[in-house]
Amino acid sequence: MTTTTLAVLVPLLPFLGAAAGLLLGRTAPGFVRPLAVLPTLAALVLAAIVAVRQGGDTPVTAATELTPTGSIPIELALYIDGFAALVALVVGLVATCVQIYSTGYLREDPRYPSYAALVSLFTSAMFLVVYSGDLIVLLVGWEVMGICSYFLVGHYWETPEARAASIKAFLVTKLGDVPFLIGLFALATDAGSFRITKVLATVAHGGLDHPTLVALLLLAGVAGKSAQFPLHTWLPDAMAGPTPVSALIHAATMVAAGVYFIARLLPVFEASSAAMVTLAVMAAITMVGSGLAALAQDDIKRVLAYSTIGQLGYMTGALAVGDRGAAVFHLLSHGAFKALLFLAAGVIIHAAGTNSLAAMSRMSHLRDRVPDAYWTMTVALLALAAIPPFSGFFSKESVLGAAEHITAGHTEHAPGGAGWIVLVAGLLTALLTAAYATRLWLLTFHGRGAEAPDHGRQPLTMTAVLWVLAVPSLALGGLVYRTLPDWFDGNDLAPTLTTSVLGTGVALAGGLVTYAAWRHLAGLAARVPLGAVAAHPEGDAGLVEAEAIATHAPAYGDVASAPDPADPGRLLLGPLHRHAAVGFHLDAVYRTLFVRPVQGGASLVRFLDREVVDTYVRGAGALPRWLGAAVRRAQTGNVQTYVSALLAGTVVLAVAALLVASGA
Repeated sequence: MTTTTLAVLVPLLPFLGAAAGLLLGRTAPGFVRPLAVLPTLAALVLAAIVAVRQGGDTPVTAATELTPTGSIPIELALYIDGFAALVALVVGLVATCVQIYSTGYLREDPRYPSYAALVSLFTSAMFLVVYSGDLIVLLVGWEVMGICSYFLVGHYWETPEARAASIKAFLVTKLGDVPFLIGLFALATDAGSFRITKVLATVAHGGLDHPTLVALLLLAGVAGKSAQFPLHTWLPDAMAGPTPVSALIHAATMVAAGVYFIARLLPVFEASSAAMVTLAVMAAITMVGSGLAALAQDDIKRVLAYSTIGQLGYMTGALAVGDRGAAVFHLLSHGAFKALLFLAAGVIIHAAGTNSLAAMSRMSHLRDRVPDAYWTMTVALLALAAIPPFSGFFSKESVLGAAEHITAGHTEHAPGGAGWIVLVAGLLTALLTAAYATRLWLLTFHGRGAEAPDHGRQPLTMTAVLWVLAVPSLALGGLVYRTLPDWFDGNDLAPTLTTSVLGTGVALAGGLVTYAAWRHLAGLAARVPLGAVAAHPEGDAGLVEAEAIATHAPAYGDVASAPDPADPGRLLLGPLHRHAAVGFHLDAVYRTLFVRPVQGGASLVRFLDREVVDTYVRGAGALPRWLGAAVRRAQTGNVQTYVSALLAGTVVLAVAALLVASGA
């Protein structure tokens, strides 16, 4: 087969698997799991063959007109360069691991057939986004991912949290998609085509009439899809869905679609210095804010969600300094270790027997109960914290190195100010990332929470996947920067000395400070007599809290603000903790600025509809009814009444006639 044919089959196979899974889910449930796993696995194999044949050389292109439009044609087009080939590999790997993992995680779920079909459909849509050479076809995959996300986040629709999260994810991402669509049409109008190659050629010749406007419109859609400030609030709430969904959609692939889109069309954004600075500021606020928020979360999946937002901020920061190679490099390594983190969290939650026991403060003695999750999550957390030689170190240092290079001054790709913004924010985020990664590891595997019931060993399909993903989390970074630089525009991705020392230094400082704070608080907890725990009405947590209040009351002033000694995050953040725990009240701001005015407008419209419009409608029906009632009362059936009325009428007419005659 030709490379083009194989590339067409990559998104087609998961789509056919989704359709077959939906059709056979009720009639032949035994085929559901093979139809979920095998097409996705086959797509991964074909994507690997396409990547080998492409080899980072000349892009693979092909196109055929989908339909005549009378103006700008829409084409089924392929455009597979080194970036697309590598990203497709990550999508296929993570999707295959998630499908295999889900066969164990959701083995008792009655809605597994629809779940598996939606995951396959989502995988097909993401492949379409990665391989598409036409912006309209890319938009189709973009929107299919959005609707699949809505259904999968709301998989546990019986719970109000899942219902609210799915609606919020849909509305917030659609809020960004509206200007995104307008930006695509404006871009195609200037270029005269939706083909990516023609758009890039137009940009190279200075053919964009309003580059800043187009870039900012597109950034709105990217902010929504990739959960960047200020449209990031949907992602932490989306953790209400099944944990494998979080790994696939909200960690490794869908949220990376916006980053991948900017990387593919980076010259469009580079045509406007204002857009690049805006992108840098957006990335900086996202990185630092999400790091602080992650340090204050108790739910393990929400910590990972805010971590995802911050790591996506690194990617957009790399794009803001004009280095799409560093951005895609971090996208690849992040896809592996973040999927591993979420799936390991799923093993932990599964071991507890319920999705509600995701609070780290309630975890205890998990190291011995889930050893596979312990060791693999440790690897993934070291990669997240960018500790050498794990993969996250190499990819994150490529971002910081690119920013440090731009700080020397304005270049043709990005202004120097953008480099300083990304570099400073990136170093601060490295400190925060190591801090919350250490906190998660300590509270999850060495915590003093309540002992959850032991539900035995986890299914092999779940634990085996963890070890598969641990390999790229450990080795991918070194492999890519040494052997695959030609796939990334030929850029040197090797770590630089300055940023390596600074980044690793602040990361180690963040981890050590967090560990020291935890040891200090654990020492306070150790003073509590074990025999008093059972007698205390609030249990161990109540005694520990009382000890903490007694120790820290002079510094904090009251019980409400005293730190929890089981949680170093509260001690490290101090008074900032309560604000960071709720995402710095951004949801409350949106509720005030948007939700309440919309609800008030809806109430006004409802009042006008019921009290004004309906009044006229009811009046229009009541008047004939009243007239009919009056006429009905006159129809008594009494002949004497009719004769009397006739005579009275005759008299009235006669009198009227006489009056008229006398007046004349």
